[in-house]
Amino acid sequence: MSILTEMGQKAKEAAVVLAVLPTPKKNEGLCAAAEALLAAEKEILAANQEDVAAALASGIKGAFIDRLTLTQARLEEMAEGLRQVAALDDPVGEVLSMKTMDNGLMIGQKRVPMGVIGIIFEARPNVTADAFGLCLKAGSAVILRGGKEAFRTNQAVVLVFRQAMEKLGLPADIVQVVPDTSRESANEMMRLNGYLDVLIPRGGAGLIQSVVQNSTVPVIETGVGNCHIFVDETADLEKAVAIVMNAKTQRPGVCNACESLLVHEKIAEKFLPMVGGALQSKSVEIRGDEATCALISAAVSATEEDWATEYADYIISTRVVQNLDEAISHIRKYATGHSEAILTENYTNAQRFLNEVDAAAVYVNASTRFTDGAQFGFGAEIGISTQKLHARGPMGLKELTTTKYIIYGNGQIRQ
Repeated sequence: MSILTEMGQKAKEAAVVLAVLPTPKKNEGLCAAAEALLAAEKEILAANQEDVAAALASGIKGAFIDRLTLTQARLEEMAEGLRQVAALDDPVGEVLSMKTMDNGLMIGQKRVPMGVIGIIFEARPNVTADAFGLCLKAGSAVILRGGKEAFRTNQAVVLVFRQAMEKLGLPADIVQVVPDTSRESANEMMRLNGYLDVLIPRGGAGLIQSVVQNSTVPVIETGVGNCHIFVDETADLEKAVAIVMNAKTQRPGVCNACESLLVHEKIAEKFLPMVGGALQSKSVEIRGDEATCALISAAVSATEEDWATEYADYIISTRVVQNLDEAISHIRKYATGHSEAILTENYTNAQRFLNEVDAAAVYVNASTRFTDGAQFGFGAEIGISTQKLHARGPMGLKELTTTKYIIYGNGQIRQ
C-alpha cells in the first residue's frame, strides 16, 4: 500500500467523524488551532526562514518570495482567519428546500460535507491554514500537497493543527500533508479515486493545467488571473491612478492583481503619463502597444504573448483602445475569467461592462484586489474558481459542501 493510499484511508475514517461533528465542537477546534498556531510561532517562523533561505539560494526572488514568507503579522492573520471561520454560520445540515408531493412523500434537499478534499498548491503557507479551517467547518477531511519551496513551513503548521485536534479528542487525520513534493506524489494524488472526493489546485497556470488535464479525481479549477482594468473616457483620472496602483502593486504576486491595463484613446494622452509615472515609482515594468510607448518613454513594446500573461510580478501590459467595444473584445480574447474592472462615470458603460464581460467577478470603479473570500464576507477561502460548474468566484464554506435529497415517507410504494 502506498503512503498516499494509506493517507486516503485515514482521511476517509476521519471524515466519518467530521460529517456528524456538532458545530460547537468544530468551532472549538478552529479556535484551538488558532491559539496553537500563535503558541508555535517560534518553530513555524524558524521553519519558514529555512524555506525562504533555500528559495533565495536557488535563485528565486521577487513576488514569489513575498508569497512564501511568513512574518509574525501574517501568522496572526492566519490565526484570525481561523477565528473568523469559527464565527461563520455552519452550512452543513442546512435544508435548502422541502415540499410535499401528491403521494404524500416529503422531499427536501440538504447540505452535506464533500467527504475528503485534496488540495495541491504552491508556495503559499497561508493556504495550509485556510484549507484546514474551511474544510473542518465544512465537515470534510483534507489532504494537502504543497510545493517544495514551502515544505518545512507546511509540515510545521500541519503538525501544530494535528496536535491541537488530538488534544480535543478529534482525529488528527482531519488534516494531513503529503510527506514529499515529488512529481510522482502529485500524479498519484490526481488519481486517488475512491479516497478523494474532489481535488482543488491553487497556484500558477502550469500547476492548474497539469491537474485539470491529468486528474481522474473531479477537479474544481481555480484562478489563473489575467485580470484587466479598463479606464473609460469618463473615468475620474485621479481615482483611476489610485485604483490601478492598488490593483497592480499592493501584492503583485496574487491572482487578483491587475495584469493588463486598457485605456480609452480619448484620455490616453493625459492619463498614461499620470499612471505611468506612478507605476514607475514602484518599479513596475510597462509593456505597451505603440500608442502606450509613445506616451510613456520607459515603456517597452508588448508582444502578443504579453496580452495573455499572468505576470504575478511588477510587470503590466498596457494598450490604448478606441472604445468600450474594443476593450470588451480584448478582454474576451485574453482574459482568464477571474476578475475584470471598468473605471467610468458613465452608467450605461458600467452596465454594459457588467453584463457583457464574462468573469467570476466584474467591478465598476474598484480594485480587482477585492476578489477574496474574506473581503466578500466568507471568512477565509479555498481559492477563486474560474469555472462555471458547482462553484464560481471565491470559494467559501458553502462551495465546499454538496447536497443530498432527503425523503420522508409513510409506507409509499411506486405504482
